[in-house]
Amino acid sequence: MNSFLVIILSILIGSYLVDLIIEYLNLNHLQEDLPDGFSDFYSDKEYRKSQKYLRESTIFGLVQSSVSTPLIIIFLMMGGFNYIDLLARKINSGSTITTGLIFTGFLIFGSQILSLPFSIYDTFVIEEKYGFNKTNFKTYALDFIKGTLISVIIGGPILAAIFWFFERTGNSAWLYAWTTVTVFQIILMFLAPVVLMPIFNKFTSLEEGELKSDIEEYARKESFQLKGVYKMDGSKRSTKSNAFFTGFGKFRRIVLFDTLIEKHPVDELVAILAHEMGHFKKKHIHKFILISVISTGLMFYILSVFMNNQILFDAFKMENVSVYASMVFFGFLYAPISMIISIVTNYLSRKYEFEADQYAAETFGKPESLINALKKLSTDNLSNLAPHPLKVFVEYSHPPVLQRIKALEQFN
Repeated sequence: MNSFLVIILSILIGSYLVDLIIEYLNLNHLQEDLPDGFSDFYSDKEYRKSQKYLRESTIFGLVQSSVSTPLIIIFLMMGGFNYIDLLARKINSGSTITTGLIFTGFLIFGSQILSLPFSIYDTFVIEEKYGFNKTNFKTYALDFIKGTLISVIIGGPILAAIFWFFERTGNSAWLYAWTTVTVFQIILMFLAPVVLMPIFNKFTSLEEGELKSDIEEYARKESFQLKGVYKMDGSKRSTKSNAFFTGFGKFRRIVLFDTLIEKHPVDELVAILAHEMGHFKKKHIHKFILISVISTGLMFYILSVFMNNQILFDAFKMENVSVYASMVFFGFLYAPISMIISIVTNYLSRKYEFEADQYAAETFGKPESLINALKKLSTDNLSNLAPHPLKVFVEYSHPPVLQRIKALEQFN
């Protein structure tokens, strides 16, 4: 049997089994008793509801992967990639770059169609059942169309450029591709807050009042320049709450979900934003950008090693070797490396969350406000208060809330 086929099947099946084990351990790690300090935030009924939500959403996720993984394997083994390639070549017999875009577009569209029923069920059944969903079918459909168009308009030219580099620039192709993608990502960080995000949500300047004045006063005290403080219509899609900083330089702004403003007093909201500001002050954002740039370079370099590998193409039953198919097939081989990088970045992210919490507690001076905010966010979002350590290690970008609260209590 083809060696690459064995490796790829092992990766697909292994990833599925690892996910299955992690979710099994996580479900069996549920704590029946409400943790200390949450009695004022969680009723016994709501706590049981959060555990039921976790079980149902976890099982649904496993059902989805139990369907998608075998379908991918069957598609691979039956020569489905070769069929799509021949179809793309039939549609376009000229430029290989155009053929590559058609080939990739068919695969992405097929993946979206496969996942669409699951996404609809998750949004309109599970999220609806537990009181989170506020999205109607019109908004959902428009989001899907807008997201697809943006992917085509932005992603298409970038993908075409990468194809061109690997076809025309020889051994230096990975460097050109790396540089191009890095520059594009940095530009997007500046443009996304003012160009892309408003396509999906409405952003309005926070009205004058205690909240805005307290935020601006804290920002001035910390010498933190802001373009503005904005409210986002998160309630258009969900009752879940969030807040974030976005952009850089003169584009930098604070964004609060309207659902967050409705559920938290001023001190808690300022404490949440002090935490987010801590990420900037501690240079966490810059560190993650650097990690992303390095990992992107690593990915393109390894890709160059596997480019146009005949044995790899034989594993996918391909009749023709091409740059664009090499990139798609490489994605299967890169999955374990991507997972390792994700585990490392999640570890750093959890560490940085503690640092940002500490920054907020020390500079705002009200750790209890942040503790109460974390408790409310956990209960409002029906978060798992006691996830299994392996689940945290592999998947969590934030520490479990109980660990964050324990760390914050030392500042009281």
